[in-house]
Amino acid sequence: MFRVQTYYLLACIIITGALPFIFPLWTDASGKSFYFMMDIVYVSLFGLSTTLSLLSILSHKKRQQQFVMGRLNMILNLILLGLFVYRTLNLSQQTATVSEKGIGMFLPIFTILFLVLANKAIKKDEDLVKSVDRLR
Repeated sequence: MFRVQTYYLLACIIITGALPFIFPLWTDASGKSFYFMMDIVYVSLFGLSTTLSLLSILSHKKRQQQFVMGRLNMILNLILLGLFVYRTLNLSQQTATVSEKGIGMFLPIFTILFLVLANKAIKKDEDLVKSVDRLR
Protein backbone atom coordinates (compact mmCIF):
# COMPACT_ATOMS: atom_id res chain seq x y z
CA MET A 1 0.00 0.00 0.00
CA PHE A 2 1.37 3.37 -0.99
CA ARG A 3 1.20 6.52 1.05
CA VAL A 4 -0.88 9.46 -0.15
CA GLN A 5 2.12 11.54 -1.19
CA THR A 6 3.24 8.75 -3.52
CA TYR A 7 0.06 9.15 -5.54
CA TYR A 8 0.53 12.91 -5.69
CA LEU A 9 4.12 12.48 -6.84
CA LEU A 10 3.03 9.91 -9.44
CA ALA A 11 0.58 12.51 -10.75
CA CYS A 12 3.52 14.96 -10.98
CA ILE A 13 5.52 12.41 -12.96
CA ILE A 14 2.64 11.93 -15.38
CA ILE A 15 2.07 15.68 -15.72
CA THR A 16 5.71 16.57 -16.36
CA GLY A 17 6.86 13.36 -18.05
CA ALA A 18 4.02 12.33 -20.35
CA LEU A 19 1.56 15.17 -20.88
CA PRO A 20 4.05 17.61 -22.49
CA PHE A 21 4.35 15.12 -25.36
CA ILE A 22 0.59 15.28 -25.90
CA PHE A 23 -0.29 18.93 -25.31
CA PRO A 24 1.43 21.77 -27.20
CA LEU A 25 2.76 24.74 -25.26
CA TRP A 26 1.39 27.23 -27.75
CA THR A 27 0.45 27.76 -31.36
CA ASP A 28 2.37 30.30 -33.42
CA ALA A 29 0.95 32.82 -35.87
CA SER A 30 1.22 30.38 -38.78
CA GLY A 31 -0.89 27.79 -36.93
CA LYS A 32 2.01 25.44 -36.15
CA SER A 33 1.99 23.88 -32.67
CA PHE A 34 5.08 24.39 -30.48
CA TYR A 35 5.90 21.39 -28.29
CA PHE A 36 8.42 21.39 -25.45
CA MET A 37 10.82 19.19 -27.45
CA MET A 38 11.56 22.10 -29.77
CA ASP A 39 13.53 23.99 -27.09
CA ILE A 40 16.33 22.42 -25.02
CA VAL A 41 15.55 24.63 -22.01
CA TYR A 42 12.02 23.27 -21.74
CA VAL A 43 13.23 19.70 -22.29
CA SER A 44 15.76 20.01 -19.48
CA LEU A 45 13.35 21.69 -17.04
CA PHE A 46 10.54 19.18 -17.63
CA GLY A 47 13.05 16.32 -17.43
CA LEU A 48 14.56 17.64 -14.21
CA SER A 49 11.11 18.05 -12.67
CA THR A 50 10.19 14.47 -13.59
CA THR A 51 13.49 13.20 -12.19
CA LEU A 52 13.01 15.07 -8.90
CA SER A 53 9.52 13.61 -8.51
CA LEU A 54 10.83 10.10 -9.18
CA LEU A 55 13.72 10.53 -6.74
CA SER A 56 11.29 11.84 -4.17
CA ILE A 57 9.18 8.69 -4.50
CA LEU A 58 12.27 6.50 -4.23
CA SER A 59 13.42 8.24 -1.03
CA HIS A 60 10.20 7.43 0.82
CA LYS A 61 12.04 6.42 3.98
CA LYS A 62 13.74 9.82 4.27
CA ARG A 63 10.80 12.16 4.77
CA GLN A 64 12.87 15.29 5.30
CA GLN A 65 14.80 14.70 2.08
CA GLN A 66 11.53 14.01 0.29
CA PHE A 67 10.11 17.30 1.59
CA VAL A 68 13.18 19.27 0.40
CA MET A 69 13.03 17.67 -3.06
CA GLY A 70 9.36 18.65 -3.25
CA ARG A 71 10.26 22.25 -2.46
CA LEU A 72 13.04 22.26 -5.07
CA ASN A 73 10.63 20.82 -7.60
CA MET A 74 8.13 23.59 -6.81
CA ILE A 75 10.82 26.22 -7.40
CA LEU A 76 11.79 24.52 -10.66
CA ASN A 77 8.18 24.54 -11.86
CA LEU A 78 7.81 28.20 -10.86
CA ILE A 79 10.85 28.96 -13.02
CA LEU A 80 9.29 27.00 -15.87
CA LEU A 81 6.03 28.88 -15.47
CA GLY A 82 7.94 32.16 -15.36
CA LEU A 83 9.67 31.29 -18.63
CA PHE A 84 6.30 30.56 -20.23
CA VAL A 85 4.87 33.87 -19.03
CA TYR A 86 7.97 35.75 -20.21
CA ARG A 87 7.78 34.07 -23.59
CA THR A 88 4.14 34.94 -24.11
CA LEU A 89 4.23 38.50 -22.78
CA ASN A 90 7.54 39.86 -24.04
CA LEU A 91 8.52 37.85 -27.05
CA SER A 92 5.05 37.68 -28.55
CA GLN A 93 4.87 41.48 -28.72
CA GLN A 94 8.21 41.71 -30.51
CA THR A 95 8.01 38.86 -33.00
CA ALA A 96 4.35 37.76 -32.78
CA THR A 97 5.38 34.10 -32.46
CA VAL A 98 2.77 33.10 -29.89
CA SER A 99 -0.74 33.56 -31.16
CA GLU A 100 -2.61 31.09 -28.95
CA LYS A 101 -1.63 29.55 -25.63
CA GLY A 102 -1.85 25.79 -25.35
CA ILE A 103 -2.81 23.55 -22.46
CA GLY A 104 0.86 22.66 -22.04
CA MET A 105 1.58 26.09 -20.60
CA PHE A 106 -0.60 25.29 -17.59
CA LEU A 107 1.07 21.98 -16.73
CA PRO A 108 3.50 23.57 -14.21
CA ILE A 109 0.51 24.99 -12.30
CA PHE A 110 -1.00 21.52 -11.89
CA THR A 111 2.40 20.12 -10.96
CA ILE A 112 2.85 22.76 -8.26
CA LEU A 113 -0.62 21.99 -6.91
CA PHE A 114 0.17 18.27 -6.59
CA LEU A 115 3.58 19.03 -5.08
CA VAL A 116 1.96 21.20 -2.42
CA LEU A 117 -0.46 18.39 -1.60
CA ALA A 118 2.42 15.88 -1.47
CA ASN A 119 4.44 18.10 0.85
CA LYS A 120 1.41 18.53 3.13
CA ALA A 121 1.10 14.73 3.35
CA ILE A 122 4.85 14.37 3.99
CA LYS A 123 4.66 16.98 6.76
CA LYS A 124 1.68 15.17 8.26
CA ASP A 125 3.64 11.88 8.29
CA GLU A 126 6.63 13.58 9.85
CA ASP A 127 4.47 15.11 12.60
CA LEU A 128 2.89 11.71 13.26
CA VAL A 129 6.30 10.05 13.64
CA LYS A 130 7.46 12.83 15.98
CA SER A 131 4.35 12.48 18.15
CA VAL A 132 4.88 8.71 18.42
CA ASP A 133 8.54 9.27 19.34
CA ARG A 134 7.46 11.59 22.15
CA LEU A 135 5.29 8.88 23.64
CA ARG A 136 8.23 6.47 23.94
